[in-house]
Amino acid sequence: MLDMFNAKSVAVIGASHTKGKIGYDVMKSLLKYYEGEIIPINPKGGKILGVPAYTSIKEYGHVDLAVIVIPAHLIPATVEECGETGIKNIVVISAGFKEIEGEGPELENQLVEICKKYDIKLVGPNCLGVMDTYNNMNASFSSDIAHKGKISFMTQSGAIMAAILDYADKKNIGFSRIVSLGNKAVVNENDCITDFMEDKNTEVIIAYLEGIVDGPGFIEASRRASKKKPVLVIKSGRTSKGSEAVSSHTGTIAGSDSAYEAAFSQSGVIRVNSLDEMMDYGSAMALSPLPKGNKIAIITNAGGPAIMTTDVAIKTGLEMAQLTCETREKLKEGLPKTASSKNPVDVLGDASPERYAFALDTVLEDPNVDGVIYLVTPQSVTDPEGIAKVAIERAAESKKPILCSFFGGTRFEGAEKLLALKQIPNYLYPKRAVKSMKKLYDYSIIKDQEYPKPPEFDVDKGTVKRIIEDAKKNDIHTLGLESFDILKAYGIPTVGTAITKTLEETVKSAEEIGYPLVMKIVSPQISHKSDVGGIKLNLENADDVKAAYEDMMENIPKREPEAKIEGVQLQKMLSDGKEVIIGMVRDPTFGPMLMFGLGGIYVEVLKDVKFAIAPVNEIEAKDMIKGIKTHELLEGARGDKANDVKAIADIILRISQLVTDFPEINEFEINPLMVFEEGAGALAVDMRLMLKEEKKTENVSQTSKGSVSLESAK
Repeated sequence: MLDMFNAKSVAVIGASHTKGKIGYDVMKSLLKYYEGEIIPINPKGGKILGVPAYTSIKEYGHVDLAVIVIPAHLIPATVEECGETGIKNIVVISAGFKEIEGEGPELENQLVEICKKYDIKLVGPNCLGVMDTYNNMNASFSSDIAHKGKISFMTQSGAIMAAILDYADKKNIGFSRIVSLGNKAVVNENDCITDFMEDKNTEVIIAYLEGIVDGPGFIEASRRASKKKPVLVIKSGRTSKGSEAVSSHTGTIAGSDSAYEAAFSQSGVIRVNSLDEMMDYGSAMALSPLPKGNKIAIITNAGGPAIMTTDVAIKTGLEMAQLTCETREKLKEGLPKTASSKNPVDVLGDASPERYAFALDTVLEDPNVDGVIYLVTPQSVTDPEGIAKVAIERAAESKKPILCSFFGGTRFEGAEKLLALKQIPNYLYPKRAVKSMKKLYDYSIIKDQEYPKPPEFDVDKGTVKRIIEDAKKNDIHTLGLESFDILKAYGIPTVGTAITKTLEETVKSAEEIGYPLVMKIVSPQISHKSDVGGIKLNLENADDVKAAYEDMMENIPKREPEAKIEGVQLQKMLSDGKEVIIGMVRDPTFGPMLMFGLGGIYVEVLKDVKFAIAPVNEIEAKDMIKGIKTHELLEGARGDKANDVKAIADIILRISQLVTDFPEINEFEINPLMVFEEGAGALAVDMRLMLKEEKKTENVSQTSKGSVSLESAK
């Protein structure tokens, strides 16, 4: 993509001399700023906006970038001509592809194939275009080019691109590169992340995404980029439910957004929830040095806002810096007696620019202070512009971030314009300044984050492969207790067990295992055994075993007439351990998504769980355990003995390898995994595994969004 932004010649295929047409707007935008060669292409030839036009791209020849704004049905042939001419970079602004019904999806498929044939980087179709402010190239139908700056921005929404450009113009926020992704037929978010990472003029990457094309590729690209530059993403559609049917606890609890949350966390992406957050955090990161820690100081001319700001800082995860004795003594000497030399430093309502300057200089010199919130309210004697100039002068020299909040309205318009002109981060509400400071601190940690490779265990893949192949041959898609050998093959400890099919076998095995026992029904069709009376606890003798067996065989077929009863499983009753759950559901974008949580009520009711995309490394496995709210219960809260957390992490890693090795596993769950005291290990008590089912269909049609819908054969 780098060649696209560094283009020295741009052809506009579909250029027009008629106002109101996109071909006219694109030409006008290019002519207004771009210093390279502009070639209008129009079948009628002549001149367009004073520039000689060519009847086809073949008539002119090679250009660095072609921008296409002609009807959709003509575009595949035109892209073919571009490929034959050696053009490697294309932007298709025109709509009429997979976003509509009819021939749109097929036209887009043709574009993809042509681009593969000629190795073309194509942005769009159905987009606003691209910009590079350092090349003065506005290859879009936005009327004005963005200000020069250090942020690169990609978006799947053209309307959001237009809105952000307008907002940024008012706030004087600058950009390096902007890409309207459109349908992402060829160039997608992963290409942009890689390009922005390599762009010397980009220091912050921001994105508005509605979906991700290649989940594993996104994680890889984001991990590389976030080591060099902050990556901030808005992912819309958080509340929509996944379309795939799920039957495990993991699948039920995991919403469509869980995978994105996990992937962002594991790849160094800073997730933002709104456009104002994206611009707040992005501008702070582009314009401020990173703090070395999370201890901040607040300088204010009013007590109330300072208290509110302090509360937000603590709740957000920042700390109020403990000023040194030297700093406090100096503040006492230089400030009025009624001022506060503690943090927050209250310089009083009549504070002049000189008093603000003294306080700011003194606080910045304190080694305990990592960053400053510069808070100003409009008192009767306040000099907004003068106090703003103090912040501007200090920010130019400071190695610590200074984030301003001129907390007012009309009286601060001049100061706000001054701060915007000099590109000093300023926020109407102190809360936004504090949250931006927290994201600066978060990124200071992210950029040093390591991503070690997941461990590779010596496992018996052959046994698992055989079990799965046998299940497929017999058209079985759900495996349960009868497949404990899968766990054993991957070194996961299991509780002693026996599966029996007759009453006599059951009583005999019970005597051999020893009491007390647990009896569980064995049936691929029964997910939640307790719901149908399929679990019997505390069986103390042969009579208990006989009664439990007979009850199951008599009543479960009545409750689940479609279920195939394959027998029962006997297990030794376990005590003195804690139940946890480890599961996996395969996400269509990112692949296997692991889940960890405490068992019982914690997963059923509280849904206190943590997700991660497999394969996970040792750090991520430990983070999954610490990521649940109730993790202290495992670590020995209130005098309880600690449980074997290392054993849990080891089993998470082994499951991660299992579900990565076998992509045909669609859902998987150990529930419960019984975890004992520290050093005593853990045992899998129950498991369930669902294989992918191949849908047999005859009719395939395209939806309006270009996705495939399947109609069952009748």
